[in-house]
Amino acid sequence: MAATYEVNRQAERTETDGIHQRLLGWFASNRRDLPWRHTRDPYCVLVSEIMLQQTQVDRVVPKYLAFLEQFPTLQALAEAPTAEVIRAWAGLGYNRRAVNLQRTARAVLAEHGGQFPREVAALRALPGVGPYTSGAVACFAFEQDVAFLDTNIRRVVQRLFVGPEERGLATERALVALAAQAVPPGQGWLWNQAIMELGALVCTAATPACWRCPLQRDCAAYNTRRQSDEQLFDAALAESPRPVRKIAEKREAPYANSNRFFRGRLVDALRALPTGQSLPLDALGPQIKPEYSPADAAWLRQIATRLAADGLIELDGDLARLPI
Repeated sequence: MAATYEVNRQAERTETDGIHQRLLGWFASNRRDLPWRHTRDPYCVLVSEIMLQQTQVDRVVPKYLAFLEQFPTLQALAEAPTAEVIRAWAGLGYNRRAVNLQRTARAVLAEHGGQFPREVAALRALPGVGPYTSGAVACFAFEQDVAFLDTNIRRVVQRLFVGPEERGLATERALVALAAQAVPPGQGWLWNQAIMELGALVCTAATPACWRCPLQRDCAAYNTRRQSDEQLFDAALAESPRPVRKIAEKREAPYANSNRFFRGRLVDALRALPTGQSLPLDALGPQIKPEYSPADAAWLRQIATRLAADGLIELDGDLARLPI
């Protein structure tokens, strides 16, 4: 029994080693030259990771470079007027990220003497830093062998080790455990960059390019779909009615005319003002909603009040402005 167990463990190690070699070899030849991959400065890594949340890489690159030119250090960002940080964030969307980024910078300056903590738990305790960002900073700035999940890593781990999404999604805890087991010792930076790159370029959400994936033969999802396709082919040869495969599509709720859309327009309207200048809400209304009427006043105030609670604007009665 013990001998059989050891043989099985050896087979698992050999299989995992093969996955590491194939993915890291692919990454060496296919990696994009992205500016944040040339630094281990935790401040720069943090800026890139916050910007990359829900924003495409090609939009982030110029904004990342411009942001660091304007706020080159943690202290520069911490001491800047919040209004300037929000203005610098224009074009990236999700403006709350800019405010949270500055809050994090101020906390590192005030609570850690300007030095980022290295431990994941301590990073996680910073304002606005979640499980993914804390893991990414620990890995990409301090080269620790830690596991974390963004959209791309989650998708690859699910498909590679569990199976296709339509057959059932693994829990977040299970996926984190699988991701942690997959990190090769001493190569956490390379591995996590590589698996993210695979998800971004090959193992995409809608149309994965399985034909050019270096992990095709290892992938549980690919092998499940291949077996299903073979069964459909056999059924067709037997002149059986051919089942229609249903492809699940993720449809996002319309963004235009949503409250999030109007929140962004309100912040954009205030960005255009000189620093410290305010506008009354009844003047902002027509700027963010062409068909605005007095009947929308309560709706607009609710949006403005929530923006103020998030630290994105300041309200003084009916006057709104960017934070100073």
